[in-house]
Amino acid sequence: MRMSFILLVFLFSSFRVSAQQTPEEKIAALGFTLPPTTAPIANYVKWVKVGNVLYTSGHGPTSAQGETIKGKLGATLTIEQGYDAARVTGLQLLATLKTAIGDLSKVKRIVKVLGLVNCTDSFGDQPKVMNGFSDLMVAVFGEKGKHARSAVGTNALPNGMAIEIEMIVELEN
Repeated sequence: MRMSFILLVFLFSSFRVSAQQTPEEKIAALGFTLPPTTAPIANYVKWVKVGNVLYTSGHGPTSAQGETIKGKLGATLTIEQGYDAARVTGLQLLATLKTAIGDLSKVKRIVKVLGLVNCTDSFGDQPKVMNGFSDLMVAVFGEKGKHARSAVGTNALPNGMAIEIEMIVELEN
């Protein structure tokens, strides 16, 4: 009985420590690092801040090594590969967000997300692909990471990338 109580106290205290981690610490604990931010590929900016709301431009799945995940869901990519591409895109967006605001602890809420999935006409699992992004946001921000979302299929994306995601973020005042 005493051993069970000690184990329970240890587990509870461990949970409290992890719950108190910063978003950056949670990213590291998940085994990820934020990739370097890149310059826009055309005449636009990566984000616009209006009051305490930040709007990001669409981002694609570019790894920390600079490799873009390309392909079409339902033809050359599986749902699992699409999920991974959405998670990689989430890391890109978090890197841009950190550049824009300096500290991810300033995020009050991920409000709205739009995910465009490069897919065949018959592919209908865009939501499963976008879960790669959404699961990452909840793992990093907890309840603040839950968001409204649209997952849309499209026949092509710039440079053949597998997915493009944009988001709207409310910031602490």
